[in-house]
Amino acid sequence: MLKQHVRKKSLSSSSKKWLQRQLNDEYVIKAQKEGYRSRASFKIIEIQQKFKIINKSSIVLDLGASPGGWSQVVAPLCKHVIAIDLLDMQQLPNVDFIKGDFQSPEVLDKIRNCLKEDKVDVIICDMAPNTCGIPKVDHLRIVGLLEEVFCFAKEILKPGGALVAKSFQGGGSGLLLRQFRTSFEKVSNFKPNASRKQSVEIYTVCRGFRNVLS
Repeated sequence: MLKQHVRKKSLSSSSKKWLQRQLNDEYVIKAQKEGYRSRASFKIIEIQQKFKIINKSSIVLDLGASPGGWSQVVAPLCKHVIAIDLLDMQQLPNVDFIKGDFQSPEVLDKIRNCLKEDKVDVIICDMAPNTCGIPKVDHLRIVGLLEEVFCFAKEILKPGGALVAKSFQGGGSGLLLRQFRTSFEKVSNFKPNASRKQSVEIYTVCRGFRNVLS
């Protein structure tokens, strides 16, 4: 593949590097060709292929859904998707979108209205906190967000349900990983091929929710 180079003088050096990486990224190009909203679509495709967490009867909750790359992939595979994000997201078939913070009482009420006294089979989460470049601070932010997602999952997941959440190498280990194992039968860390090689992101895949107090 012939690499493209960015020469716009108005862009900063870091912006040029990011744009050049995007233009030459095989998964960005593949997403455009196949009609996916983002390169991240291929991450959930790989996760589903390996762990088979979603089926035709699943109700799926997508946290941090915008622009909709994950919802777009899973919507045809399941019964229904509820997508949550602080940012707007264009409509997708079989997806109810709720704009807001997943931790707010208002959003939780809207989720429950969509569920109609049911609970969620699968929670998928590709969110990541804003980073500052200071490893210790970034690590605490990552662990903090994972803890928030984990606490939320314990409130809304069905017994036997699954949780997939973005983590980082070192960020989903130790005490937090042990907490996951108190509530799920199987907990695995997985790095999809679609994750950039230089990225430290991984995905924590939890299956068999036990609904126990922890």
